[in-house]
Amino acid sequence: MMKTTLVLTTALMAASAFGSAITSIETGHTICKVRTAQKNGASFMVASDYDGTIMAVSPKGSVGWKNELSGFMNHDLWCADITGDKTDEILAANADGHLYCLDANGNLLWRFKASDAPMNAVCVVRKGGVPYIVCGSYDMNIYYLSPEGSLVKAIESKLYSKEKPWGKSDKILPEANKHVANFIRPIRRKTGGDAIAVHAAIWSTGAAGHLYCFEPLEEKPFNKVTKLSGGVGELRTADLDGDGNDEVLTGATSMIQDAYVGTFDIDEARQKQFGIQQLKNKVDGFGYRVVQPELVKEGKNAMLFVLFGSKILLLPTDLDDVDAKEAEVLANRFSYNDMWKPEGKNLIVLASAQSGGSCIHIINLDDPDWKHEYAALQPPGNITAIINKTAEAREQLQSFKKPSWEKDVPPVTFMTDNRDHPAIAEIEANHTSPVFMNGKHLPRVEDVDRSSFDEVYRKKRDRRKKYILSSDGMVKEIAANFDGAPGIAYWGGHGNDPFQTSLQTQKKIFDMAREKGKKVVTIYPELEQHDEHFAWVLENHFYPMAQHARGKNCNIFIRTKHGFWNGIVYLPMWSKLISGEYADVFVPALEETTDKTMEQSVAARLGIWAAGSVDQWGARCARDNTSFDRTRQHSHQELPNHFLRQMIYNISCGATYLNNFPVDQDYMSILWELIAKGALYVPGRSELVSLSPVHLGMTTPDERFLDTGNNVKWMTFFNQQEEDANPMVFGRLNGSWPGAPNTEWDFSRYAAGVNDRRLNYLPPYPNGIVMMTPPQTGTFADPSAPRGKLADHLHPMYKGILKEYITDGRNYISADGTQTFKADEYYKTIETDIIDGAKHLPVTVSGDVAWVCAQTSPTHLRLTLIDGGYIDPSAKTATVKLQNIKATKMTDLLSKETFDLSDPSAIKVGIDCGLFRFIDIELTQPFTGK
Repeated sequence: MMKTTLVLTTALMAASAFGSAITSIETGHTICKVRTAQKNGASFMVASDYDGTIMAVSPKGSVGWKNELSGFMNHDLWCADITGDKTDEILAANADGHLYCLDANGNLLWRFKASDAPMNAVCVVRKGGVPYIVCGSYDMNIYYLSPEGSLVKAIESKLYSKEKPWGKSDKILPEANKHVANFIRPIRRKTGGDAIAVHAAIWSTGAAGHLYCFEPLEEKPFNKVTKLSGGVGELRTADLDGDGNDEVLTGATSMIQDAYVGTFDIDEARQKQFGIQQLKNKVDGFGYRVVQPELVKEGKNAMLFVLFGSKILLLPTDLDDVDAKEAEVLANRFSYNDMWKPEGKNLIVLASAQSGGSCIHIINLDDPDWKHEYAALQPPGNITAIINKTAEAREQLQSFKKPSWEKDVPPVTFMTDNRDHPAIAEIEANHTSPVFMNGKHLPRVEDVDRSSFDEVYRKKRDRRKKYILSSDGMVKEIAANFDGAPGIAYWGGHGNDPFQTSLQTQKKIFDMAREKGKKVVTIYPELEQHDEHFAWVLENHFYPMAQHARGKNCNIFIRTKHGFWNGIVYLPMWSKLISGEYADVFVPALEETTDKTMEQSVAARLGIWAAGSVDQWGARCARDNTSFDRTRQHSHQELPNHFLRQMIYNISCGATYLNNFPVDQDYMSILWELIAKGALYVPGRSELVSLSPVHLGMTTPDERFLDTGNNVKWMTFFNQQEEDANPMVFGRLNGSWPGAPNTEWDFSRYAAGVNDRRLNYLPPYPNGIVMMTPPQTGTFADPSAPRGKLADHLHPMYKGILKEYITDGRNYISADGTQTFKADEYYKTIETDIIDGAKHLPVTVSGDVAWVCAQTSPTHLRLTLIDGGYIDPSAKTATVKLQNIKATKMTDLLSKETFDLSDPSAIKVGIDCGLFRFIDIELTQPFTGK
């Protein structure tokens, strides 16, 4: 049990005074972290929302004061009395690098910052009755502060760390014997005085590391330093055996295979774990979750209350006594962002539902109805609003008729959705788009003859696969899925091993598809390698495969990761993709897990498509889309509203290949219907009129950009001097920056309107999308490339107004290659041009929304507006500015609402929480852009 010094009074007991075992309190914010605090003998809840706003919440249901702090997320919260006045202070470890201290009225008392790295962990300990604030940063140090916020002592992790990086690859490894404090928590002892538990992490995926226990202010741990088994996404302390000494409770941050709840006895250095997978069908099998354990009472018995996504597990305190068959598991539809148990009371406080909820929920564990009420809980506020408003949009869609002036719906291919859903049969019977492929999972793959391969790929294998099939066997395995569908999609390989099917086999499948009149999409995830060995793979596998696929309705779906589409793809080895030689074959897509640069990837893929390098581009939604910080994978959204809005945005930008992990297809089926009926407009590149005339021309990427943009899982690269000496066009990309502010000169800030390194799948781009494209002019351009010129592919309005700035990801470079301009200086010139360039567009939009505009006929524009809060949705107001056009009417095509055009420079459009609007703008005369 986590410790705060507070005494709970009748104010908190009022949680059960509403006549129910569970009280839901609407806050108007997506609450990510919850704690409790004391003020003058009365207790209240302290909540932190998605953007780091701290607020006080009364158990009686009212939200009190709010403090927005920096506007960036808080990685940790702690409440304790550090001034001795019997009233708690509130401590927030913020992603902007500060530790903030507030009083119980929400006033800022002080703040502490040692570096630009995010502050990650905080607690309060006492030594000799004196309180010390202990905080840990991504700068790999622990800091002891006085109650006034003065630095008492700094301890570098290198003084005691046993953590060591591992692995061999072309990526740079961080230094050994350094780590980030994943958790810092106080340990109570029966002898009096606190000790400190520090869990170390260096690799965000899994967050495994050693546990170090310290006497306050000491530089060396006193315990037998032990590496905890499994990754640690939660760490709390509680006296499990009643001996007066705390044990450590831990929980994983992982998929089900590695999910566990654990206990650790510090004195005996003994770990116990229970693997949650042992519960089998009592828990759902897929998803990324944080296991959060707490010590509670059930009647007179002590139990472990374990929050695991949407499930609550009730387990004995001695994990050796768990009987998986008898263990009680409670299920709710929704998963929750956090939980907290106030000390001395048998209550659990839940943060908001992960699907964009806005409530805090208080569970009274002494009420016999709490289990029944948990099973039935549907959070009010945002969750109920999203469900109801989506149903309303679906009802409006039933009477929608596609405008006569709009084109037929082009094919939109869903590669991996579950074809058994009844809505798909109805769509296929009545519409030509979308197209639903048979997605085939291949646990058995081809045992390819590799005797003539590059030395590295001769040895590579994917340990998840069984290499037992012949070429003919592989063809038979895949071809069986042609029946009953317009085509098939399957993994041809993976970054771990691209040769799960041979080139010979791929050619056979492509030829068979052509004979049968079927489509094939072969998927290649995580192609991150970019050394000479992978160059061999491209020349001897991918390019010959692409050559054979041309003209056969067969595609190669390049589902890469991280900074690929504005970085790695501009290395010479990928030149045949960039040139457009195989434009009808390659599909650029991204597996945006662990990533924090979605606003860059969408502009990069769109730019490659707009430039003619490819004729199509793709997108993906998966459970771990939200896992920007793998150490805290609250990534079990059961209402996939964020998926819906991401897909609407990508498709409205022209994406036509979707590789989605099925989640609640009853809900997601509205997306298919929106496409089928033409409510969601799918533009060609020549129809888009919301692209900025300013674009970045990407040249061979700088080495530092290549590494930081793709080496994103190690957490221990931070170096303040190096950061100060290396301003980057695309910066703060590696694993040291989860949730951190973007610099003033970063492309994401000045071009995309994005302030932090997080989940910006729905970027605002207030001046139009600033594309990243192959260079068009000067020494870096390839005038002989089959793709042709960017301006020839775009809407005619862009003729003569395009402006290009060349970059390698670090600096800007003159078109003739003779001059270099620093990122932190030259950005002002580009930002000014972007703002000026927006004046050429017919429409611009401001507000926390994503938007796209396309011309659907000479006298009609289609404007798509989307709530921009990815996992923190809320009702939004967009301000639409019409310029260079005269409109006679502006109509929502679903609701039929029309808008007041008396001030065309400031048309207000409301967007419901978690929703979208499809708006037709009718013009008085044809728009040509001239």
